[in-house]
Amino acid sequence: MTTNTATNGNTEHIGATVELGGLRRRFGATQALDGFTLTLQPGELVALLGPSGCGKTTALRVLAGFETVDSGQVLVDGVDQSRIPAQKRDMGMVFQSYSLFPNMTALDNVAFGLRMRKMGSKARRARALEQLDLVGLESEAAKYPHQMSGGQQQRVALARALAIEPRVLLLDEPLSALDAKVRVQLREQIRVLQTRLKITTLFVTHDQEEALSMADRVCVMRSGRIEQVDTPSVLYAAPSTAFVAEFVGTMNRIPGVIDQGRVSLLGTTVDIRAVAGPDHGARASGSPVDVLVRPEGLAVTPAPHGRGLVMTTTFLGSVTRLGVLLDEDVMVYVDQPNSAPQVPVGTAAEVTLTERDVMVSDPTSPGTAQVAGASEVAV
Repeated sequence: MTTNTATNGNTEHIGATVELGGLRRRFGATQALDGFTLTLQPGELVALLGPSGCGKTTALRVLAGFETVDSGQVLVDGVDQSRIPAQKRDMGMVFQSYSLFPNMTALDNVAFGLRMRKMGSKARRARALEQLDLVGLESEAAKYPHQMSGGQQQRVALARALAIEPRVLLLDEPLSALDAKVRVQLREQIRVLQTRLKITTLFVTHDQEEALSMADRVCVMRSGRIEQVDTPSVLYAAPSTAFVAEFVGTMNRIPGVIDQGRVSLLGTTVDIRAVAGPDHGARASGSPVDVLVRPEGLAVTPAPHGRGLVMTTTFLGSVTRLGVLLDEDVMVYVDQPNSAPQVPVGTAAEVTLTERDVMVSDPTSPGTAQVAGASEVAV
């Protein structure tokens, strides 16, 4: 069984273990979940990341008890949840739309779940004020939702979810309705609170920046299945499929050619080492492939007769991203340190490969890929 402990002013939870095993859920002709299997460790924050319709919200709603499955199992600390209604699963949930009661003050909204659990009015008020203080809104306790900003309303919703001391916290795209600055501030606050309280958390988002900045592990989904589950750094540096590579971060697709079991591009030839998909190395020389390279894996050098032309420059803080048009109408993006000599728009240039940790994919099949070069790839 899960052990939850709490003391006034210093709440600490020991998170639950969550096991989602072989979940399948079909809506008509749509297979929303197709053998989805994922385990969350106690106190871990896992983000479900993927395009619209990939099944991430369905997985969250199944765990919450709002959706049933055609097959599969949901376990929390080893206990099957299938016969436990949503209101008794001891989970806190924060929605994209805040879902606050408009006729209740912030304090009453936070206290609502406690009232449903028959907590006395004095203890209920104390707990609600404690949670509002936790999210920095104790001074706004008497305000109604319409008197508060979107960011404040979402913090009230978070306080309400935390007030019941849930074993599991579920976040369904809670930041997508907020402006950029508030979104960054609130995601940092959520992460700090989640880490402090050690609540096992499942966070649904389509925003890769949110997922990579907040999660212990990110689960990339596609068509109801898991493409890869890993730490943010591994997902970015060592994606196991081309889909993950292109969905997480910026990725260039550069035409390459098989050359005696290796691949040639941009005037160089590198080895191919398979991790998924067809054996490109066994293909005949001259077969076309796409080589996937991140912007930091390329370099731009001014050259009067170079094959590229600098079309755009975008300042990104520590780097400037150059958009370079190659022949055959291929646009590639190159991150150049701002400490390096700048290359202005309109400059003829050569683009070169600076690293070997690149992926190779069929031009017409971006879902499978191979890795070229010497770096180890975790799969």
